[in-house]
Amino acid sequence: MKTRILLLALAVAVTPALARADVKPHALISEGMVLQQKSKAKIWGTGSTDEKVTVTFRGKDATGSADAQGRWVVEVATGNAGGPFEMMISGDKTKGFIQFKDVLVGEVWVCSGQSNMEWTVNSCDKTDKDYATEAAHNPMLRMFSVKKNPQTTPQTETAGKWTDADPKTVGGFSACGYFFGRHLQEKMKVPVGLINSSWGGTRIETWMSESALAPWEKAPANAKSGQPNGASQLYNGMIHPILNYQVKGAIWYQGESNAGQAFKYRSLHPAMIENWRADFKNPDLAFHFVQLAPFTAVAKTPGESTWAELREAQAMTLKLPNTGMAVITDLGSEYDIHPTPKRPVGDRLALAARYTTYHEKVDRVYSPMYKSVKFEGNKAIVSFLAEGLGKGGYVGKTLVPTLERKNKDGSTSAAWRVDPKAPASSNVTGFTICGKDKVFHPADAKIVDDTVVVSSEKVSEPIAVRYGWANHPICGLFNRDGLPASPFRTDDFPGITQPKTK
Repeated sequence: MKTRILLLALAVAVTPALARADVKPHALISEGMVLQQKSKAKIWGTGSTDEKVTVTFRGKDATGSADAQGRWVVEVATGNAGGPFEMMISGDKTKGFIQFKDVLVGEVWVCSGQSNMEWTVNSCDKTDKDYATEAAHNPMLRMFSVKKNPQTTPQTETAGKWTDADPKTVGGFSACGYFFGRHLQEKMKVPVGLINSSWGGTRIETWMSESALAPWEKAPANAKSGQPNGASQLYNGMIHPILNYQVKGAIWYQGESNAGQAFKYRSLHPAMIENWRADFKNPDLAFHFVQLAPFTAVAKTPGESTWAELREAQAMTLKLPNTGMAVITDLGSEYDIHPTPKRPVGDRLALAARYTTYHEKVDRVYSPMYKSVKFEGNKAIVSFLAEGLGKGGYVGKTLVPTLERKNKDGSTSAAWRVDPKAPASSNVTGFTICGKDKVFHPADAKIVDDTVVVSSEKVSEPIAVRYGWANHPICGLFNRDGLPASPFRTDDFPGITQPKTK
């Protein structure tokens, strides 16, 4: 009897403790975080059922109550960029309080995609690594890496911590993300927070929610967690847990794994952007992405290309507002799908963001983009947009050819440099042309004012022109700011990734 009474007493004593849960913020809500300036930032986490949670920030209190599952969300006004500031979080059923002494307010971006976004600073070439670690100690630039976590259902939790940029931390972070963030922080003079959520070898379908993906693909009913390329699995485990965090935008480097279905990517890419905009509850969420770099052996003759079709699908996405594209046809390699220079990639993404998203007056923004073509006799006259599709990147009369640079072993790495002394009439590499037989031939191409005149002695009546249309294009057209022209085609011939009609 005494034993039974003792066990009952212990049960009564333990039960209240089991029913109560101390206030616990989400992993993103932690020391060193960067909150999006001039916004209503969500501070969220778990606690006891119906617990009243108070968040004190910049001299003001904001409150919220936990639901039946103990989940709470409190919105705080962040104000203008600055810091460090203190934040206190307390609950009326929790003893004590949580205090963060190092909270910044500035610009917050998500960095996502496959291996070229995951690619770390330590894996870059020496030039990039030296630049990254030189004066890398920057407490105004903060980084957070989302734990890899494929899941078949949407998750709410993740793991990770905020770290300052310094020589010991930048090496293991996304190189594209770091160089993008460093550029923004140095130019805008505000704190910048980067949230890296990327995984090598992944398809775009895994980064989309099940509802957004439904028109094209549905997850199998017997799907199991642990498949990074399973439909929606990385969205569920690595994007859904961070949706409450207020961000300015996202940078995206992905597409290699979808090249074989480039025609489908025309729909998937914009659908994913709209998916994220809806789920982050931010219809103006900025989205800037990288057009695929050259890869595989350089083709000896013109032909069809899945990677060219994927680049075309990416460029089509620029029709969406507040989007930008970094063109990097000058950075690829025949032998490595991962171009090791990542600083130019991050810089070009940052230029797009500064102009399109932040509306800065930046002259060097976008690569030359195809506008139209007209045919006169045996010649095709190609015109380019005065501005990029996202507005910016003035082309005008700044088109220039470039000189090819070979590696020491004689291979072509698609590393080009602008020749500022080249006359406007110089030949430009990378163009092909075809007649009614639709057989493309290497073309002669000359810059004439703000156009390129294309012709071939093998084509008397041209009907289409292509530029950089290959897995590994050798492209010689830049603007004088050193930005390469985006590959394009003037035709709409059915591509090799376009489904065949019956």
